[in-house]
Amino acid sequence: MIELSYTADVTVVGGGLAGVTAAVSAARNGARVALINNRGVLGGNSSSEIRVWVVGATAHGAQKFARETGLMGELFTENQWRNPEGNPILWDHVVLDLVRAEPNITLFLNTEVREVEADGDEADRVIGSVTGWQSGSERLIRFESPIFLDCTGDGLVGLLAGARFATGREDRSVHGEEWAPEVADDNMLGSTILFYTKDAGQPVRFVPPGITKDIEAFNLPLRRHIDPGMNGCDYWWIEWGGELDAVADNERIRDELWGVVFGIWDYVKNSGRFAADNLTLEWVGTLPGKREYRRFIGDHVLTQQDITGQTRFPDTIGFGGWSIDLHPPGGIYAADSPSKHLFGPGLYDIPFRSLYSVNVRNMLMAGRDISASHVAFGSTRVMATCAVVGEAAGTAAALAVRRSVTPRQIAAAHLDELQAMLVRQDASLLGVPWQDPRDLALKATVTASSTLTRLAGDAGAEPELLPIGEADFGLLLPADPRVDVVRIGVEAARATTATVELWSTGSGLNHIPVTLLATREASLEQAGRGWLEARFDDVPVEGGEVVVVVRRNDDLAVLVGAGRPPYGVLGLLSRDPALDLGTPQSNAWSAFELRRRTPRFEVEPATAAYRPDQVAGGLARPFDGPNLWASETGGEQHVELRWPEERTIGRVELIFNDDVDEDLVNLHHHRTPYLVMPELVKDYRIEAETAAGWAPVVEVTGNRLRRRVHALGQAVRAGALRVVVTATNGDERAMIAAVRVFEN
Repeated sequence: MIELSYTADVTVVGGGLAGVTAAVSAARNGARVALINNRGVLGGNSSSEIRVWVVGATAHGAQKFARETGLMGELFTENQWRNPEGNPILWDHVVLDLVRAEPNITLFLNTEVREVEADGDEADRVIGSVTGWQSGSERLIRFESPIFLDCTGDGLVGLLAGARFATGREDRSVHGEEWAPEVADDNMLGSTILFYTKDAGQPVRFVPPGITKDIEAFNLPLRRHIDPGMNGCDYWWIEWGGELDAVADNERIRDELWGVVFGIWDYVKNSGRFAADNLTLEWVGTLPGKREYRRFIGDHVLTQQDITGQTRFPDTIGFGGWSIDLHPPGGIYAADSPSKHLFGPGLYDIPFRSLYSVNVRNMLMAGRDISASHVAFGSTRVMATCAVVGEAAGTAAALAVRRSVTPRQIAAAHLDELQAMLVRQDASLLGVPWQDPRDLALKATVTASSTLTRLAGDAGAEPELLPIGEADFGLLLPADPRVDVVRIGVEAARATTATVELWSTGSGLNHIPVTLLATREASLEQAGRGWLEARFDDVPVEGGEVVVVVRRNDDLAVLVGAGRPPYGVLGLLSRDPALDLGTPQSNAWSAFELRRRTPRFEVEPATAAYRPDQVAGGLARPFDGPNLWASETGGEQHVELRWPEERTIGRVELIFNDDVDEDLVNLHHHRTPYLVMPELVKDYRIEAETAAGWAPVVEVTGNRLRRRVHALGQAVRAGALRVVVTATNGDERAMIAAVRVFEN
């Protein structure tokens, strides 16, 4: 046995997606990082050892413009490029390559932290070191650093350090949560083991092992959908152990889940109810995928009301959007539905005060162990949201080291700096504008070769008919500066009068109708195709986004064609009576049928939603509008920044549009047809205007990244700068969300 010591600026324990993004963000912000993981692969529940889909704020497409950016966005889009089939082994290496690309990270795999040295009284603890055993190499390693991150999921580091935590379900009186039980208990969400199958091309027998459960004995086939075509997370409901201790009873939970997995496969193969002769088991998990255990207490405990009421936190560091998704503690043996979901009207903020311990001075946490109630945890626990929190926690850790302060002191005195760091790295942060005075772009006059001003969609020469007899139709539009007249192309079966409404979204967090502004009656005098026109020029609309709703009408069909409308415009359908529910719910308005399809419509007056000055400062993703520059047409297009006098330019940072409305997953939930999002700029150059005239300083072809950072080899003196787009990855328009220019 070898005993070693390792000193870093930041020690991250746990190599799930929260730990990975925490380590990478800390490293990219200058900290020397030790990343410790107790398994041989990174990715936690998403790894090839467990194989859970990475889901997050998009909620499988129920939320709009909600895909994560920053590090989670990098992982999603890199996996889409390298591994669109969702091979879990290749996903492991997408995650591993992200970590290994950072020279400031030293990675310790197969290292189980089991000792923590911490001092101080119960109210003010300080971690001095953690010690881990690296099994294959028989090394006992002591890790020291000023800042520690518990990203272990189960919260072992915080437990050993004496951090305050909660487990189980709080009673309703603690936080006033409607979904909390009236009486507190120790129950939690259970664990799951998954399995994969394949077609062997010839008949394959299945002889069940001794651990196999008879699933018909407890009526599982009557309560769950079983299909031989299902694989992996299709069986997310193979869940058990919520009434046990997920750690102390881990072995018992694993054996029970194994028995159920083999019982399901025995039922598929040997019950005679399925055509499954050629199918065989390819893989069965050996580790239970845990959903819940300890939740540490921070300076703020996130609650159900914060999520559904969309509390706007001044210390927001990221967003979530998955529903509050709670499962019965009895899992597969419960008579209840395997899950219940509560959606709010859109996305929600996560505050920084939920990311550090209330009583351990130098401990941040990220992942499913952040400071949240059991009910709120039902949403924050999903892995893409954990990764968002990890990036923020890692950035805060690097800042704490840089400023020699504690996480709580960041919240008190350095919050603006933390948020600016997150915005600069394109993290998943909503409604926080970029306004760093070091950015020379903020002092420039911005123009463009052309700008989209017509808000319209033609639906093509041969549009399809989308009947709206059983669904309200909605059209999400940027209202910049107003929406005075809206015309929607329809086909009427006979003369009819339609109810057309104008709704506000209520907040940049939402992209559905929330508040009714006006109602109009629009008549079509005869059958056939025509325009359904409604005027709202007398309705006060203060920018942002609106939704024009055509109420369901048996006599009408909307004309819809291929291709997508201007970015930020989205067609919506509600087959449920969503507008009559009283509480707006984002999942009640589906965009599935109309994503990347164009309803025929036109809006007056001309829009300013795509003006070029939006690339300088402000926001860089949809929030109360698209927040980007879009050209009017295709071909070579550019956006230009000009200063009153020459400036020294040493660094240019760009954020392009990679369509955060497209729902990406790492594994097999669905197949996205694009290796690279069509909206993303593919080929471009950066030109500087010097005393000698315009000259290129950067040229890029084949781009597939949303954020590009160009440190010029030699700083230039220039009075103007252009970003010239020569090709996209498929979209007809050039789009740029942000141009940032620095001296160095």
